[in-house]
Amino acid sequence: FSLETCRSMIALMDTDGTGKLNLQEFKHLWKKIKQWQVIFKKYDKDKSSSISSFEMRNAVNEAGFHLNNQLYNIIALRYADEQLHIDFDSYICCFVRLEGMFRAFQAFDKDGDGLIKLNVLEWLQLTMYS
Repeated sequence: FSLETCRSMIALMDTDGTGKLNLQEFKHLWKKIKQWQVIFKKYDKDKSSSISSFEMRNAVNEAGFHLNNQLYNIIALRYADEQLHIDFDSYICCFVRLEGMFRAFQAFDKDGDGLIKLNVLEWLQLTMYS
């Protein structure tokens, strides 16, 4: 994995805020990576170590992230190469980001209505270490 992907993985799983992963945090991360790897391999039919941005939509849905077309386009712009292919490292980086953002949103959505209210400092804290 790239350094940026590793940093993202640590930020996602570092529940105690130490900047490091303890054994439990690492186990949880490893379980997630293995689950996401199964999905990636399913869509990497030609074993090229990449999937198309269209296949990425299906992979994202299969992983339980339900997005709209605008978000799928943003993912393609951010994580795909010039040929609109997403390699495994970028795929994991994207899934880590999605998992972290969904988890953070749910933490702020105390009443479960799908709406949150953040001030600028809360927003910055949420987005800077993810």
